[in-house]
Amino acid sequence: MDGGMSCADDPSPPFPLPPSPSPPAASFDRENQEKEEGNGQLDETDYPNLPCPLPYEELQIEAYTCLTPDLFEGFRFDYTKQLSKEFSLHHRVFMGMCDVPCDEANIQAIKYNAALYTFSAKYQNPRCTLVGRAVNDERNVSWIDYNITENFSIKADAMTISPNVSLGGEVFKYHHQRKVGIGCAARYASDHCIGTFHVVSNGLLSMNYLQKVSNKISLATQFYWDLNLREAFCSIGYEYLFPKCRLRSKIDSNGCVATYLEEKLFPGVNLILSAEVDHWRKSHRFGFGMSVGELF
Repeated sequence: MDGGMSCADDPSPPFPLPPSPSPPAASFDRENQEKEEGNGQLDETDYPNLPCPLPYEELQIEAYTCLTPDLFEGFRFDYTKQLSKEFSLHHRVFMGMCDVPCDEANIQAIKYNAALYTFSAKYQNPRCTLVGRAVNDERNVSWIDYNITENFSIKADAMTISPNVSLGGEVFKYHHQRKVGIGCAARYASDHCIGTFHVVSNGLLSMNYLQKVSNKISLATQFYWDLNLREAFCSIGYEYLFPKCRLRSKIDSNGCVATYLEEKLFPGVNLILSAEVDHWRKSHRFGFGMSVGELF
């Protein structure tokens, strides 16, 4: 017929086609541009105002405190007296059992009776820290940190390279062994986790990680490797802060389980309970004590 069309001339789709997509709005482009500019501002690091890093020897302090409580066997009494804002004294009386130091973990622990008195003194101001310690078994220890100027001090230190990352290094010498070594460390810290890495030229390597589950609960783990002895060691533990109590427990790869409890009885007076079971060395320790004043 006149004016008719065949299917080959005008194929029609079996269903209506969707409308063609409209070009992106200008407001969408502006939002992306503002977001990119905002991200660029967040990524910029204000180096002159970076936070001050921890001292080099304290880069691993959080995990070390959680996984290495001051365990003991027997009775212990601590008394600390703050004589002034800068000067304090500490007395410790210990009666119990001590382990003979041993390098091999598979040897059964050897213990001996001990009665020790330790006297410590500490002087600290913004420029100098001086600590001395003397024990009745003729052991004497002292150390000093002195800041020559505001930006220079005689000690190993660390520097902050970003709001969350710190790097540090040290140089040390063993006079008796006539050995010199160097060490370096890195630390990452955020509001919820802290991770550190430490390596020394004599073949020691350690890594630890601490996760802050909440304001009261922290979980920590540590890995230690000695290249010279071809030995590795790892541990995992936790810290729980009660309103008037602090509980720390850990377990390590040598089968050692330990718990340390500090309970506040009165302001400045704490009860201490310490327990450890070493399955590998067939040894156990239990201790109790009290502390008066704040330990330093």
